[in-house]
Amino acid sequence: MISGRALHYVVRVPDRKKTIQFYRDILGMKVLRHEEFREGCAAACNGGYDNRWSKTMVGYGPEDTHFVVELTYNYLVRDYKLGNDLVGLTIRSSEALKRAREAKWPVIEENGKYILQAPIGYRMVIIDEPQPSDKDPVEKISLAVSNLDKSIEYWQGLLQMKVLKKSDKAVQLTYGENQAVLELCDIGAPVVRETAGGRIAFAVPMDQQPTIDAIIQKANQKILTPLISLDTPGKATVRVIILADPDGHEICFVDEEGFRPLSAVEDDANEQIEKCIRVDKSDKFIGATQ
Repeated sequence: MISGRALHYVVRVPDRKKTIQFYRDILGMKVLRHEEFREGCAAACNGGYDNRWSKTMVGYGPEDTHFVVELTYNYLVRDYKLGNDLVGLTIRSSEALKRAREAKWPVIEENGKYILQAPIGYRMVIIDEPQPSDKDPVEKISLAVSNLDKSIEYWQGLLQMKVLKKSDKAVQLTYGENQAVLELCDIGAPVVRETAGGRIAFAVPMDQQPTIDAIIQKANQKILTPLISLDTPGKATVRVIILADPDGHEICFVDEEGFRPLSAVEDDANEQIEKCIRVDKSDKFIGATQ
């Protein structure tokens, strides 16, 4: 039986400064850790670009107990196309709405919901209720699917997630209590993943990764990156396997043993990202090549 833990969703961002301001100053998330890499990731964590890039984790608390967002930034890429694959993150925080209005950040009212959009267009569905202090304000992540029954066969049948709630157009799944829920929403159309397409990550015990590999191979489903160890300079090495579901959603299963020390909160993470933004001269190189 797979015993997973929802960790984060990876997004690619063309403008770190505006993006950090949105997640930190509007949504009220904290900068949890920041990492710089000189070369592209062997598991395409930065989208398969072979250049210098960075990873910044933001959330309402440590990844041990909160679902966070991984912001990946490629130094020489300033344009990503948004697809329809990410429906949005649902966050309970009237405080975020208040900050948005005070900052004149657009608040979209849609079918009785409040929507805030990150600079590139990622959607945050805000529940207008006080932000909880005893649990994660991030309640669920919603992904688009083209065939709900087929997706349930994959996520429940193969990846062994538990169904919490199901309707004709959506299903909510989880690996356990006190973690963000995964919602799959049938959009009645093909799911289009463009260059901004993301990746959802779960932690599992290391000895379960080969089991996942075997299940997916037996079902003749797609493995994007077979089991591989990834290094982070000065930090723990982790092992991952990257899958793709029937709609192409990327799914990372990382080993729990390596990921817990790797994901430790860094007290100076906000100062690190601010410094990197200040000294980033890549716009000059991009301008010189155009």
